[in-house]
Amino acid sequence: MTTMQSAVRRRRAVAAAGAVSAGLLLLSACDKPTPIATITVGTSSVNSEATCYNDGNALDTASLAKCIKNPDIKSIKVDTEETVRFGVDPKIADSGWTILMNGQPLTDSSKKTYRTIPGSVFFNAQYGAQGDTTTVALKMGDKTVKGLWSFKLKKAA
Repeated sequence: MTTMQSAVRRRRAVAAAGAVSAGLLLLSACDKPTPIATITVGTSSVNSEATCYNDGNALDTASLAKCIKNPDIKSIKVDTEETVRFGVDPKIADSGWTILMNGQPLTDSSKKTYRTIPGSVFFNAQYGAQGDTTTVALKMGDKTVKGLWSFKLKKAA
């Protein structure tokens, strides 16, 4: 092997090590994904990462106020005769979670990963519904809010 080939191999090895180091640095700078919440109606489903999340720690009031006003939330059509199924990541369930409808608790806190509610509830004035669209949020945490997942439920024609 010539000296020239040896130098080329050495440069390639150094370049490869540099590329790997740069890749690891970029990965460490990425945010960790938040736990996922899913809503299923019939054969349709929508899932989302948290609108607000602080790695499982309590959120402050300013963060929550900002999250609640987030207009970029996913939506799903709901037939009032269908069952709406809520599924959450075990990390959410372990902290306890509550379904909120238009900001008000609709359910008690649960540590299960799955809950069902009749679709008619989300458009019934008795439960605080107004019109053909309802905002539903899943609140993680019993005593303090540790995360919030928001969805829009649109009444199917």
